[in-house]
Amino acid sequence: MKNKLLFPLVALALIAVMGIYFLVNPSYEKSIKAKYYYEIGDYKEALALSKEAFSSDVYNRMASTVMAQSLTSLKYVAYIDMAKKYKKDIDAIANHETISDGDKAKIKLICEIMLSSYVKLAPSVITNDTLVNEAAKYHSGFEKLLEKVNR
Repeated sequence: MKNKLLFPLVALALIAVMGIYFLVNPSYEKSIKAKYYYEIGDYKEALALSKEAFSSDVYNRMASTVMAQSLTSLKYVAYIDMAKKYKKDIDAIANHETISDGDKAKIKLICEIMLSSYVKLAPSVITNDTLVNEAAKYHSGFEKLLEKVNR
């Protein structure tokens, strides 16, 4: 009977010690903060904290993962911001009564830039679905626009 009770108590004690170490270790504390900032969408802060945590403990896998997630998410954010800016530029051109050949060439170049930039994005299972879907939506829009300009 004592042996049956001893194993769960030792396992529970070991888990408790590991949990305490995880919570008081400065590297893991920063990793937890980085994960929080990642989850609320502050990817720059998450990247900064995870880099600090990783530099103080290179074996901190949580910091490494959050750092990779943040870098990927920041690439998506940059793509989406660039797409919004270019979309405004194209809308300004489209508001003219006539679209010159130079404006068509500019629109075509913008579309090609955005399509090639999208290919460089590398989604993963852990990338925020909202970012991936929004980037895909812009990519699709630029594809359709390029088809119209090439006609």
